[in-house]
Amino acid sequence: MHKPPPTMVGVPNVTRADAAAAVRNPLAFIAARWTPTPRTVQRAALAALVMSVVIVVTGGAVRLTGSGLGCPTWPKCTADSLTATREMGLHGVIEFGNRLLAYVLCAAVGWAIIAARSEKPRRRSLIRLGWAQFWLVMGNAVLGGIVVLVGLNPYTVAAHFLLSSVLIAVATVMWRRTQEGDEAPRPLVGKVVQQLVWVLVGVTAALIAVGTVVTGTGPHAGDSSEVPRMDLPMGMTWEDVSKVHAVLAWIVVTLTFALWFVLKSADAPKSPLNRTRDLFLILLAQGAIGYVQYFTDLPEVLVGAHMFGSCLVWIGAVLVLLSLRERGPLAQADDVSAPTQAYAATSASMAGPR
Repeated sequence: MHKPPPTMVGVPNVTRADAAAAVRNPLAFIAARWTPTPRTVQRAALAALVMSVVIVVTGGAVRLTGSGLGCPTWPKCTADSLTATREMGLHGVIEFGNRLLAYVLCAAVGWAIIAARSEKPRRRSLIRLGWAQFWLVMGNAVLGGIVVLVGLNPYTVAAHFLLSSVLIAVATVMWRRTQEGDEAPRPLVGKVVQQLVWVLVGVTAALIAVGTVVTGTGPHAGDSSEVPRMDLPMGMTWEDVSKVHAVLAWIVVTLTFALWFVLKSADAPKSPLNRTRDLFLILLAQGAIGYVQYFTDLPEVLVGAHMFGSCLVWIGAVLVLLSLRERGPLAQADDVSAPTQAYAATSASMAGPR
């Protein structure tokens, strides 16, 4: 007697309609079969935010190690090779490694989009924020290629960093939105305090923008060869721009302390008070690093730490702004049968008549 062949157990029965639905709209297909928990969506948004900071820090490492032209062309690393070659040495490895991290960033943003699209009930604001990050990443990838093709022109390098700052702001907003509901925002502070915070955010943005000018006129050009630096008006020098940067930093610190004092005096809710305290502490640490690097001739390690601190300052300022209102608790997810029903409806509608 011959024994019957073993049967496959636990393999899902994928129909032709399933395959068609997956090809036509993979996001809807996944959303119909998977419902992430709110914690999963929060982690996905946080992963995208962390990677947006990591790509800035590693991009700074490329510049500080003189590897900006480690891959002299784009989108390939060389005219004949997609990857770095042995002849290109360490600089090629560093530059190509930073390019590979861009794919990790894309994966993190993609996960955030899928998680937001699959959450139930659907939150369109989160989906839009996820897609905004995607297009910012794509735009910055193209801009990064232009930076290489024009030989690390300092103005394009500055634009590259500023667009990354916009990405960080959007990622921060999405991460914060995953922790709150979708009710109409209810202000927690008065209009005068809101205006003060908007001024704080505006001056912080100016601080970061002037920081790119400090970089564009400073000694760390991003490549071991001679790279042109930014031309400054009215005979200004790098030291002059650094002093303007320091003045703006002190204004941000003063505004942050004044905001904390006003919130404390008015017995404001804990959320804006705590976020303002966090920003103040980050600013103190960032200021200490800035002064030390200035008086020690800009060692690469401290410059890299200062770039990381710049990201934290920007995140802190955005979180202070977002803490001024509340939008209610997170909505409860639909019952467990809803994903199954949604999947059946989606498959039927996307498969069409057969």
